[in-house]
Amino acid sequence: MSAKHFDVVVIGSGPGGEGAAMKLVKSGKRVAVIEAHDMVGGGCTHWGTIPSKALRHNIQLLRDYRRNPLFQHTHDQVQVEYSDLLKAAGKVINQQVRSRLRHYARNRIDVIHGRAGFIDTHRIEIVQPSGVSEEITAEHFVIATGSRPYQPADIDFNHPRILDSDSVLRLDTTPDSITIYGAGVIGCEYASIFCNLDVKVNLVNTRDRLLSFLDDEITDALSYHLRNQGTVIRHDEVYEQVEAVDDGVVLHCKSGKKFKTDYLLWANGRSGNTENMGLDEIGVAVNHRGQIEIDKTYATSLPHIYAVGDVVGPPALASASYDQGRFVGAQIATGSADWQLIDDFPTGIYTLPEISSIGRTERELTASKVPYEVGQASFRTIARAQITDHEVGMLKLLFHRETLEILGIHCFGEQASEIVHIGQAIMAQQGEANSLLYFAETTFNYPTMAEAYRVAALNGLNRIF
Repeated sequence: MSAKHFDVVVIGSGPGGEGAAMKLVKSGKRVAVIEAHDMVGGGCTHWGTIPSKALRHNIQLLRDYRRNPLFQHTHDQVQVEYSDLLKAAGKVINQQVRSRLRHYARNRIDVIHGRAGFIDTHRIEIVQPSGVSEEITAEHFVIATGSRPYQPADIDFNHPRILDSDSVLRLDTTPDSITIYGAGVIGCEYASIFCNLDVKVNLVNTRDRLLSFLDDEITDALSYHLRNQGTVIRHDEVYEQVEAVDDGVVLHCKSGKKFKTDYLLWANGRSGNTENMGLDEIGVAVNHRGQIEIDKTYATSLPHIYAVGDVVGPPALASASYDQGRFVGAQIATGSADWQLIDDFPTGIYTLPEISSIGRTERELTASKVPYEVGQASFRTIARAQITDHEVGMLKLLFHRETLEILGIHCFGEQASEIVHIGQAIMAQQGEANSLLYFAETTFNYPTMAEAYRVAALNGLNRIF
């Protein structure tokens, strides 16, 4: 029996794979999507973006409730456990899965569940969970297999008290204490979640400050508020040993410090999902972190095989991965893409309060000797923030002193990841259309958080005129 043949096979159904598959099928290609797990959506839906952000949202609701004087008399009647939050996140995950399944069915995309491995450069074998295997062939392939938490060989991740960002979603109890090793995006987000459940949190950072790719003023604010919520932050620490005992886990650091807590959450690095795919055998280059090496068109060392999303490394964002998939789909379908992926994409970090930014930081502009100025709006002066009782935060606009071009937008506070998109739209304009004057001269709905742009713009203009 001959193998089924497709124009394109997409391996992985996360944002990158979905973006590629939808673009290709809309272009008239016959497409199959291979998914190793029993439900579509990839790590983004099941272990990453969706569950962690759903957890964060419900923690925010709980925090708002506790702070609201209208409900002060009922505070003691509400007890929320970590497992309750996971159940709420599960509802969102199921909704996302059903929605994506409808998209695939409506567009007549074959979804095949099983693990894919290359037999040769145009043929793959898919081993289904039952053990049954089948072979399919294709003219082009898109690898979008995502990533998984990096697990050092000297740490026993089979121990029930040692967690990573996947297994923490199976935790069935609310710990009294937890040590989070790694203070990147994932580590900071989970620190926010646990400390607002009244869990004692140690956040152990291998660097000298949190999230050093962000604006310094923003990371200083994040550090302050995490500490204010009860998180103990330890900078410049490197682990030497992880010791699991009956009643907890001890993290031994090279500095001599020891942290003993109920659980350890390892949140330090990720590896590409490329093992046992036969990539080395067919000549697709993979680096030491399991990430596929690509050129500027996202083609691998074999020109008919592309790779997108977390499996190729940074920026490892669901939003960017989806765009990469669509970009590759256009190239396969037409030989070229009729648009370019943007250089500046927004970063959203769902701590409490959340963070979002786009463009350059003050540190980068100073190093480049760009004559810039700053316009700021404190949320405590914004009527909408006062109404919603989310007065912690600020919007910061960096702009060129002479041309008034917007160079960077940095936001800290509730709805930061939504607020940043207003500025992103103006930053994307060419020439004089990208100007601080737009915000100073535009009428915003009142009261809204968007009004912060007008306040920040006027604040900035006052600094130079």
